[in-house]
Amino acid sequence: MAGKPRPMSQIKQLLRLHSQGYSIKAIARTLGISKNTVKSYLSKLESVNIEPQELLQLEDPALENKFHAGNPAYKDPRYVHLKGKLDYFRGQLEKVGVTKKLLWEEYIQTFPQGYGYSQFCFHLHQQLVAARSSSVLVFQPADKLMVDFAGKPMHYIDKQTGEVIACQVFVACLPFSDYAFAMAVPSQRIGDFLYALSCCLNELGGVPKALVPDNLKSAVIRADRYEPQINQSLDDFANHYNMSVVPARAGKPKDKSKVENQVKLLYTRVYAKLRNRQFFDITSLNEAIKEKINEHNQTRMQRKDYCRQERFLAVEKPLLLPLPEQHFELKYYCEPKVAHSGHVCIMKHFYSVPYALTGIRVKVVYTRNMVNIYAHGKMVAVHIRSYLKGGYSSVKEHLSSQNQAYLDRSPNYYLQKARSKSEDLYLLVEQIFQQDRYPEQLYRSCDGLFRLHRDSNPDKFAKACQIAIDNGIYSYRFIQKILENNMTDHQDEITQPQTLPAHHNIRGKDYYIQSTINFLQNEN
Repeated sequence: MAGKPRPMSQIKQLLRLHSQGYSIKAIARTLGISKNTVKSYLSKLESVNIEPQELLQLEDPALENKFHAGNPAYKDPRYVHLKGKLDYFRGQLEKVGVTKKLLWEEYIQTFPQGYGYSQFCFHLHQQLVAARSSSVLVFQPADKLMVDFAGKPMHYIDKQTGEVIACQVFVACLPFSDYAFAMAVPSQRIGDFLYALSCCLNELGGVPKALVPDNLKSAVIRADRYEPQINQSLDDFANHYNMSVVPARAGKPKDKSKVENQVKLLYTRVYAKLRNRQFFDITSLNEAIKEKINEHNQTRMQRKDYCRQERFLAVEKPLLLPLPEQHFELKYYCEPKVAHSGHVCIMKHFYSVPYALTGIRVKVVYTRNMVNIYAHGKMVAVHIRSYLKGGYSSVKEHLSSQNQAYLDRSPNYYLQKARSKSEDLYLLVEQIFQQDRYPEQLYRSCDGLFRLHRDSNPDKFAKACQIAIDNGIYSYRFIQKILENNMTDHQDEITQPQTLPAHHNIRGKDYYIQSTINFLQNEN
C-alpha cells in the first residue's frame, strides 16, 4: 500500500460497500479512489482475519492500527540487531573524539550486512531525540516571575569624556501571560539587581508568589540542586515583598525558559531597533527600552488572538499580591569587635555602643540611613548613618564615667569646680576663660591648676594665684614656676617697708623678684 494512507472514515465506507456485495470497480468509482487501493485494503482485510462488521464497530485509531500496524522497516533484522546497541552508541558519543562516523565503522565491521552510514545516523538520531524528551510546563497566573540578565550589554556615551559605558540589561517576565519587563542597570551587583527587581514589581503593580532567578552571585551564594544558599539581601527583599525565591537549577535554562525566550526576542525587538540611536545617560536609554518593551507587549502573538498585555491585564494582574506600603531598603551585615573606646567601626566611621560590651563582637545591620547594633540577640544601639570618614557618632549614656566627664567639660563646669576649691582659684579660672584661645587648651590649663591645688600648700597656692592675677599672666606653667621657686614667700617681703639706705647703685631683693616675674611672663 504505497502512498498516503486513506482516512479511516473512507475505509469504513469501503468495508460497508464490500459487505453489501459491491465490486472492486464499483467501490473505486463510488469512493473516488483507485482500484489498486481498494484491492490492497481488501487483501489487508483477509490478512487480519476479522469480520467487516466487527471492524466497523472500532474507533478510527483502532481501525487504523489494524490496517497500518507500523513501519515494516522496524521489523527488519538489521534494526533488531541495531536496537540493542543504540544505548551503547549514545553513551560513546559523549566521550572525547568519538564521532558517528567512527561508531558506524566499528558497527559495520562487526555486522557487515548492517545499515549504511545514512540509515545508521538516522536511527541513532532518533534515539538521541527520544533521550532528550522533556515535560510540558503548565504555568499558573500570578504564580512566578522569571528574571535574568541578557548576555549582551547596551551602551550610552558619557557627555563629558565621550567614553562608551556598557550597561547590563535586566529582563523579567510572567510565564503565564509572557508579559515582559526590561531595563538597563550599571552592573549585576546586588544593589543594582534589587533596584531593577523593585522597579519591575512597581511596573507590574503587584507581587507574584515566587521569584525564579538565575544563579548569579547577587541571587545565589552557593548553587545546589536541592538546597541552594540564597543571598541574604535577596532573602530580605523577598520577605519584604512577601514572596518566595526558587532559583533555577544550575545549568538548566529550561527552568526559566520563558525569560530565556524573552531575551532572544529582545535582541530583535529592542537591541536591533535601537542600534542606530545614541544615548548620553542611562535614564534616556531606559526610556527608549521601555517604549520598545511596550510595543513588544502590545504585539499579537503567533497563533493567538490576543497580545501579552491584554492577557496580563485581563487574567494575571488582578491575582497579583499587593505591593508593600514602604519601599525596600537594602541591608548590609557585619560583625565588628567593640574597641576600647566603646565604638565599632563601620565604613570608616565610628558608632558608640554600651561601654560594658568592650572587646566582644556585635552584629550590625545598617542601611543607607540607619545603623542598628545587636549583642546577645538584643538591640543595644541605634544611630543615624553618617558618611563622615574618621568621625564619631557617640551617645553619652554609652560611654564610661571617665569619658562622660570628658564630654561634659565646659567653662561653666570648670568655674563651678574651681569655686568649690578656693576663691583665688575661681578668680584665676574666670580670667583664663576670658582669653581668646582654643577651648581644649584652656581646659587642659584648668586641669593642671586643679592638680597643683591638690598637691600644693593652700596658702602658697592662693598667693601664687594672686601673683598671676596681679601680673595678668593666666598660665598653668607660670603658677608652677612660682611654686617651684618659692616665690610666694619673697612676695611677702616685697610688701614690707624698705630699710636699706637710699643709694642709686643698690637694687635690692625686690628687683630680682620682679626680674624673675618678667622672665616668666616673657616665657609664657
